[in-house]
Amino acid sequence: MPLTRFTIRQFEAFVSVADARSFAGASEQMGLSSSAVSQLIAELESTLGFRVFDRSTRRVELSSAGRDFLGSARTVLRHLQMAESTASDVRNRASGVVRIGAPMVLASAVLPAAIKAFCETRPKVVIRIRDTPVDELVDKVVSGDLDLAVGPDRSGIEHVESMPVFDSPWVLWCAPTHPLAGQKSLSWADLRHAHIVAAGRDHERSVAQMHLNAPEGSRILPVEVVDNISTALGIASQGLGATLAPAYIAVVARPLGLVMRRVKEPEVIRQVCLYRSSVRAAPPAAEAFHEFLTPWLQQWQAQWQKRGARAPRAGSR
Repeated sequence: MPLTRFTIRQFEAFVSVADARSFAGASEQMGLSSSAVSQLIAELESTLGFRVFDRSTRRVELSSAGRDFLGSARTVLRHLQMAESTASDVRNRASGVVRIGAPMVLASAVLPAAIKAFCETRPKVVIRIRDTPVDELVDKVVSGDLDLAVGPDRSGIEHVESMPVFDSPWVLWCAPTHPLAGQKSLSWADLRHAHIVAAGRDHERSVAQMHLNAPEGSRILPVEVVDNISTALGIASQGLGATLAPAYIAVVARPLGLVMRRVKEPEVIRQVCLYRSSVRAAPPAAEAFHEFLTPWLQQWQAQWQKRGARAPRAGSR
């Protein structure tokens, strides 16, 4: 029996008459005439091949077959209502799964707070963070492995839309006892003989390119390269070296007791961007999180800048 021969209205009429035990009550509940409800029941019975009600001049009762079928009819309507509710949530961007990628600091210390704030108003949305190396972020958006990504600027990538979120200067992170910690700000020449630890190949390339046009003898080259920023910060916290990294990593650097020193002449800025596909439609929930995340990250960055401005200098109390 083709399912298309049933209609939702037939099932609604059947359940309504069963609950009201009258065609008049069902017609009032459904906003139809009694004859229209009777016609829906007649069509349903014709399709089923059995009577669902025993009718008399005084009352309407479920037939034996009708009682057996009522549970299935209620289940159909309940699942249809659930489907309608789910469709409404998706349409209104109130539910769904969002996959967002970010480098370690943003993924571990920043995005969880953003997700918590977002889900306070959209508790049905599930946002999954993917720890992703900087070099792989945009490629995973292009391939569809990620709906969104947040990380350093990567220009000239096809099929990806890039939205600048905030700027963060590259700074030196070191222990308070480090020889360079006593200076309020530094020049690149001050770093020429420092033991610089770079975190990952992205940082290694960035550090090498910062002073690329300088004379051979004055270029800043990392002495050591480690895989993760946490390792570089750990080495720096013990006074075994210093690391160059964007200022926004203060969220993980300051708890280790590290101090930040600006490096100028010239100051190098890292732009953090939010990425999404420009050729593939994002899930509605991802669109909602994208709209939420941009101002949230900007506000987060502004708050950390204020905290940094209030942080005491090395040796001061």
